[in-house]
Amino acid sequence: MVKNSGHLLVLPSSTSSGKPAAVYDDSGLTYYRVPSSSFPIRKAISISLALFMTVLLSGHYFDLVPRLASESNNRILFSESQRFWGPYSPYYPVEEYPQPPNGCSITQASTLVNILQRHGARYPTSGASKRIQRSLQKLLNASKYADMKLQFLRSYQWHLGEADLVPFGTTQSFHSGAEIYHRYRHLVDDHMLPFVRASGGDRVVKSAVNWTAGFADASGQLYHPSVSVIIPETETSNNTLENNMCPNSRASEDEANMWRDIFSASIVHRLNAAAVGAEILSEDIPELMSLCAFETVFEEKESQFCDLFSLEEFQAYEYYQDLQKYYMTGYGNPLGRVQGVGYVNELLARLSGRPVEDHTQTNSTLDSSPITFPLNRTIYADFSHDNEMVAIYSALGLFPQMHPPNPTKAGPQWTWVVSRLVPFSGRMITEKMQCFEAGIPRDFIRILINDAIQPLAFCGAGDGLCGLEAFVDSQMYARRNGAGDFEKCFLE
Repeated sequence: MVKNSGHLLVLPSSTSSGKPAAVYDDSGLTYYRVPSSSFPIRKAISISLALFMTVLLSGHYFDLVPRLASESNNRILFSESQRFWGPYSPYYPVEEYPQPPNGCSITQASTLVNILQRHGARYPTSGASKRIQRSLQKLLNASKYADMKLQFLRSYQWHLGEADLVPFGTTQSFHSGAEIYHRYRHLVDDHMLPFVRASGGDRVVKSAVNWTAGFADASGQLYHPSVSVIIPETETSNNTLENNMCPNSRASEDEANMWRDIFSASIVHRLNAAAVGAEILSEDIPELMSLCAFETVFEEKESQFCDLFSLEEFQAYEYYQDLQKYYMTGYGNPLGRVQGVGYVNELLARLSGRPVEDHTQTNSTLDSSPITFPLNRTIYADFSHDNEMVAIYSALGLFPQMHPPNPTKAGPQWTWVVSRLVPFSGRMITEKMQCFEAGIPRDFIRILINDAIQPLAFCGAGDGLCGLEAFVDSQMYARRNGAGDFEKCFLE
């Protein structure tokens, strides 16, 4: 017998009720529409996305997922350099998943698992694509190639799409869903399937759907979770899975650009000598290095652009990306981590089994309904973007740095490594487990980022375990709605 959690799609709609109203169509799908009066968006979700999701959630997504889980590995491992591609690195487990400590287990009714995952590997975004092609054109305009590594450019043609998932990206999410089923299948039964949400971006929704397909495949098609809530990505949407609610946030690029000019100087000299007349500048180097990553995840073989740079140069490129994220939605931006507060408060609600208390990015209509924000599930999976996940890590207090980063040199104690934080299909897993102390059961929290246990020294002994109460108490920044920072997002 196949178990199915039903199909839900959240769309804005005008009703007089403050509760989501169920609407049925001829296909048998159930849509939950949120009243526009309490759903703070002025722009309706696009017709194209709505039509796409109608097809997607009715099961016609075979073109988005791999035919068999065994057809493709979910990692591309051609060279060590791929672990230094910053946010464009393919997911890899930073550590081997550690079983719960002795005396602890994730089996009781009070335990749960909360997954926050980035979408799978994609093409460059529209803006990035323009920058990359502008830098690439300089190499293509060279009058002579004096290095054999550049000879392939004589017949090179641009062939990358924009922003959408690449086939490898769909496979990543599929395998992630399968992995979660195998790891936590004891938390699933006929009436207890994962509750899945996604931010409304196309690649995010597809990643969530592929995750559910992988979960179903791993269960032998016994359990079929569905994407239950899709939160629109519009300028006025309350969305805890996208960083779009702080208009006053200003990311500094000065530090990253300072480091870029330092590490790229020798590369600029080398490329200009090898590509006569190209007139490559420092600003072109990160764009050309990112092309190595984007072509590799698209073609599923190492791009020839990767050969233009050394491992040490990719390590320097990683630090450039680290600085970018640190000052975008990380600790380096005064209004960075506040953009993750809403999600942290949703996480606290799930862990404690209590209604969400938040006055920042959360949508009160969605989060107050047991249909669109249940508190009785054992597995939750949310799909998001890298910048929002960085904000959430920062709001939680993960990856703290003793000092601001040095824009002229990476320090030996530097732990803010973006390829380990938010690679393509990167994930944060929060486990609520039960441990016995002197024969008495207590609830504890453990957080893993790409399977690496976080020490959680801010609420425990630094061994990765925190009592539930201590963890909740440690999150005062989120519980105080950003301690005044959220209001600064809108000050004129």
